[in-house]
Amino acid sequence: MRWAGQGVLGSSAMDNGLPGSGAMDNNRPMESDRPNFFSGPYIERRAEERGQVDWVRTALEDPRTLYLVGRGSRQLLYTQPEPRIAFLDGREAAAAAADESRLVLLGWFREQRCVLVEIGDEDESSLALPGEASFEELRPLSPLLGGDEAGLLAYARALSIWRARQRFCGACGAPTVPRRAGHCMRCSREGCAQEFFPRLDPAIIVLVTDGERALLGRQAAWPPGRYSTIAGFVEPGESLEDAVAREVMEETGVPVDGARYDSSQPWPFPASIMVGFRAWARPDSPARGDGELEDARWFSREEIRAGAALLPPVHSISRRLIGAWMDGK
Repeated sequence: MRWAGQGVLGSSAMDNGLPGSGAMDNNRPMESDRPNFFSGPYIERRAEERGQVDWVRTALEDPRTLYLVGRGSRQLLYTQPEPRIAFLDGREAAAAAADESRLVLLGWFREQRCVLVEIGDEDESSLALPGEASFEELRPLSPLLGGDEAGLLAYARALSIWRARQRFCGACGAPTVPRRAGHCMRCSREGCAQEFFPRLDPAIIVLVTDGERALLGRQAAWPPGRYSTIAGFVEPGESLEDAVAREVMEETGVPVDGARYDSSQPWPFPASIMVGFRAWARPDSPARGDGELEDARWFSREEIRAGAALLPPVHSISRRLIGAWMDGK
């Protein structure tokens, strides 16, 4: 089962570097000692605070509380002169007048309490939101955001999508109500009271090598020349290592002799955790594309350096895996 999320993030993703300390060269991979994009210590979650029954009042009374406004899978951002979060404070009507069920305690961002405010389409016209801000999707803008703000938006986006999909109990069908500062949805029917917590879809993403060559594949929908590492969702009753071997065999016909964990990356499109591996195949193993891949083939380092393959965006874990192998690590 192919997972295509890291092939393309948007039309601008392949041409832009990461901001923060300056743009990153599109041909330069992430340093091996840095957290993957969307991850790292960008927030203190302080999960113990979610059990406080008066957490909303405490947040509203704190003048330093930051409010991040979301509408569906989009969040309120400034896009000029560069993308950044349009935080509100407690004096703004969007925060002060919001129903408690629409508030989610995210944690402490830059040492300030941070709360997600979820609004509906019908609310936007009645709220005094900053005129220069707009609701934007994270995916096309992520390469242009600072790492900490991108991580916070990914976190908020994943929670919003999960909450929207968990409005009814999966056991009896009754409406659910939020608990634990928005991080739990509980069935409202007496006698059921099932509790539901955020879930992630684990997916493996793997760079297979035979020593001097790397195995990459492409999908027909990608830009011409784009190749990436092999990826797919983990199935029930399957270990991560089992998933690596199965996905590589299914998509390329190459048997894997062994695999080693490398790193992981949250991927909020909509709710995946990418678990990165390096794997090894026997020399001269033939590769072929299947129905999900348009092509799968082996590339030498020299071919990649010469531009024979257009690589994934610099902030994806797939690019990190390829870059480490290119550097001989």
